[in-house]
Amino acid sequence: MHVVASATPKNPIFFMRVYVDNLAVYFTYTSAIDTQIFAAPGQHTIEVMAEDKQGYISTTILTVNVTSQAAQTTISGIQNMPGWQSCAADFAAGSGRDGQVCASGNPNPPTSTMTEGQSSPAMDGKSAKFTMSGPNGYSNELYFNAIAGGNNVSHFTYDLYFYIDNPSAPQALEFDLNQTFGGYRWVWGSECNFKGDTPPAWDIWDDEAGLWRQTNVPCNAFPANTWIHLIWQFERVGNQVHYISLQVGDQTYNVDTYYNNQTDWTLEEIDAAFQMDLQQPPISYNVWLDQVNLTAW
Repeated sequence: MHVVASATPKNPIFFMRVYVDNLAVYFTYTSAIDTQIFAAPGQHTIEVMAEDKQGYISTTILTVNVTSQAAQTTISGIQNMPGWQSCAADFAAGSGRDGQVCASGNPNPPTSTMTEGQSSPAMDGKSAKFTMSGPNGYSNELYFNAIAGGNNVSHFTYDLYFYIDNPSAPQALEFDLNQTFGGYRWVWGSECNFKGDTPPAWDIWDDEAGLWRQTNVPCNAFPANTWIHLIWQFERVGNQVHYISLQVGDQTYNVDTYYNNQTDWTLEEIDAAFQMDLQQPPISYNVWLDQVNLTAW
């Protein structure tokens, strides 16, 4: 179901949150919500809550009837959706998560930008361009977008194309999906680790341990100025994430690895993320993303 809400408090907004049947499923530090919430067919109680920075709270409660849910739902063109945010090693002041660890790496940030709606290079005339440069080596920039919420989906196909102009420049390129509800977070993090593994390999994130784990999937050098197709198959199984398979170009690799989720986590959402890492010494490069789609069921 599509949830749209806004808050106009007298004081600056602190956060807004969506509950479905008393379960927190979506969170934002902004004063507006316009998102997809996955809920099972049937009657539900929806509560939208807003709190300002003085602690005043307002809520709206509705009863809705979800008549049906598609067997699979695809959120398309994520690279051009509103709501993208970014952070370097730590979240910046004023972000709502001031000082918390974000992209990790060098605390001195890179120079990085994101520009949507690029006509070239593009597969459909609507790519997003990400730039990355020094002066600080081993610095990272994470871009993320909370595109949905809910606990009624547990299988995901993360399907996208990327294009890089200088494939020898990155330390790593990271592609992530996260699902959070009810105080738990499931993280499917993956990175093509060009410089950190010997030989270069794809790593996946073990959230409970807070570590990258090397897989047996090679991270082969990508050709410059060429669209590369990437497809991850994920699922949530109880309190674990399951990395099922990874397709790079026309090659599919069986990963079939489980890790435990993270407990005591709020910030409810389903978000897609992309991270760029600089090597030392830093070398500038650009990446374009296009046809970034998430299918959930």
